[in-house]
Amino acid sequence: MSLKADYYTVLGVTREADGETIKKAYRAMALKYHPDRNQGDAQAEERFKEAAEAYEVLSDPEKRNLYDQFGHDGLKHTGFQGFSGFGDIFSSFGDIFSDIFGSSQSVRRGPKKGRDLGVELRIDFVESYTGTEKDITIPREENCETCSGTGSKSGIWQVCSQCGGQGQIFQNRGFFRLASTCPQCHGTGEYAQDPCPDCQGTGRVHRKKTLSVKVPAGVNTGFRLLLRGQGEAGPKGGQSGDLYVEVFVHHHDSFSRERNHLILEHKIDMVTAALGGEIQVPTLTGESQAVKVPAGSQNGKLIRLPNLGFKDPNGHRQNGDFIVAFNVTVPKDLTERQRELLVEFAQIEEEKSGQSILRGLTRKVGKKLKNVFHHS
Repeated sequence: MSLKADYYTVLGVTREADGETIKKAYRAMALKYHPDRNQGDAQAEERFKEAAEAYEVLSDPEKRNLYDQFGHDGLKHTGFQGFSGFGDIFSSFGDIFSDIFGSSQSVRRGPKKGRDLGVELRIDFVESYTGTEKDITIPREENCETCSGTGSKSGIWQVCSQCGGQGQIFQNRGFFRLASTCPQCHGTGEYAQDPCPDCQGTGRVHRKKTLSVKVPAGVNTGFRLLLRGQGEAGPKGGQSGDLYVEVFVHHHDSFSRERNHLILEHKIDMVTAALGGEIQVPTLTGESQAVKVPAGSQNGKLIRLPNLGFKDPNGHRQNGDFIVAFNVTVPKDLTERQRELLVEFAQIEEEKSGQSILRGLTRKVGKKLKNVFHHS
């Protein structure tokens, strides 16, 4: 499939299409280009794979959002690389093919991909800024080492005699034909002659696995990391599923985040705000940062330090900024001398205000007299 192919065009839907519309469009494409109906047609096989890849992305809200914003490049961090073959497609969208071809469709035997798993990872605010590496422990189904995941000591499987390999038992009830999962093979269409004693023929055992997860700098709550092949093992030695790690970032007492900008509300005294100067503010790395305070700074004044905010974990945008918001404080307990100085300051301000008003009135009167003499 061409990397430049637009997924919406592939399925023949608009960019505003909802999930149900996308699913219907894929069902129609899968029905038309299914390999069983187009044997030997390489072009139909390519269209079938193309449609499956488009549906995989557009049916997943996170992948679709990344694709809408950044195109195919936006999917790189998810690890999605399309499907390796028809087996992957049938394994991923088996429910859809069951709807299309009915429950009487023959069971596809052999290895199948295991289930995807999801886990939540909690990190603190500083770790989201700097990046970190964490160990997580997950319970999952792994391939049995005794039988290499086959479920059979000898590796020999027989077609189920009860369902004839269909995986389902059918019963006619009047006008209806009802299907139920075969009790002998449990829907697989086959069973082991000599089940493995360690896994009871399932091919898998339940274990806990500890993994090291690298969290890139700049992640925020809701960011998902994809660990390929770290989900559950596939039945009969099949490919393992994937593990999705969803990040949750704890709040910080002093700092906050707005998009990729790092925000700090910092107190300054009214003298520094009035006269200006240079102050030191804390950072998330533990070092202090020099910040210049312009003379006459008001409460809420913002100072922006470019590129010192959060990184973009996807690498698509430049770093955010470090924004310092001034919170001008007023002293509560004044000495007598401080009080005298503030009173004197207030008197001067009042005189300045009165002189300003007087100057304004003088200018207005001057203009009127000038106009009078000009017209006389």
